[in-house]
Amino acid sequence: MAFENFPEQETKYSAPPSNQKDWKMPTIIALAIALVGTWGYMLYDKSQHKEIIQQKDNLYATAVTEKDTLQAMLDEATMRYDELKTANAKQDSTITAKDREIAAKQSRIKSLLAKSNATAAELAEAKRLIVSLNSDIETYKQQVEVLKGENAVLTQEKSKLTEEKGQLSQEVAAAKTTIKEKEDQLDVGSTLHASNFNIVGIDERRSGKEKETAKAKRVDKIRISFNIDINRIAPSGTKDLYVCITGPDGKPLAVAAMGSGVFTTREGEEKTYTQKVVINYLQGQPQTVSFDWKQNSDYETGNYKIEVYQNGFKIGEGTRTFKKGGLFS
Repeated sequence: MAFENFPEQETKYSAPPSNQKDWKMPTIIALAIALVGTWGYMLYDKSQHKEIIQQKDNLYATAVTEKDTLQAMLDEATMRYDELKTANAKQDSTITAKDREIAAKQSRIKSLLAKSNATAAELAEAKRLIVSLNSDIETYKQQVEVLKGENAVLTQEKSKLTEEKGQLSQEVAAAKTTIKEKEDQLDVGSTLHASNFNIVGIDERRSGKEKETAKAKRVDKIRISFNIDINRIAPSGTKDLYVCITGPDGKPLAVAAMGSGVFTTREGEEKTYTQKVVINYLQGQPQTVSFDWKQNSDYETGNYKIEVYQNGFKIGEGTRTFKKGGLFS
């Protein structure tokens, strides 16, 4: 076999057809345009987002400012209301009702302003209530002024009445003093008076007969009599007469079992009485009183003093002396 040597053929690069160059450039341009568009959209969207945030910030700032303004208005109204309440010294049903109404509105306004996310409608309601609250406070002020005027008139009338009462009290006191003096005069004037005392010793005989005696050892009892003089002031009725008998030794004769006791004189002194005698007095008529006093012990020689008291005053007195008996007495 015969071999032939042929020269090697060089492989040459052949360029693509011209139509491939045509589609690359538009693709690059389209991609560039899309990229620019994306950036633009992103920039626009970010701008829009910032604008929305700014609007929200503005709305929030506006809401906060409005809430602060409303709070300041509420504080100012509350301060004026508190001043009126402090100055108002008098309460009546009208003021009390207005107090309750104002308190209810204040409570509602405070609850609306306390909300952190209060809506525009709620802020509008708070604003409306504050306007109404100010109107109520003005009405309250007018009512307070009316009451102050009435109170001033009442104060003047009270002052006048107090002055008249003081004058009347003085007149009543003077009248009471006069009446008391008249009553005292009448009381003293109506006190009875005793006179013509007759004091004798009685010797009781076995036969039952009685005989007067001045000898102490013969005396069984003392018979006391006196007159009640005419008194045209003393009213008719029962009168208590306290008879006090004092023995020669200066001691009162008193036996509780026989009716003796103690009474108080007009000077405030407690005095022992021997016997209380009750009489039925007739106004303007003289009267004789007589009674006996008999004790269980013997009578001593000496002076016996008899005093009669009525109405706390001593109205008369008398004495009697019993002698020592003789050898054949």
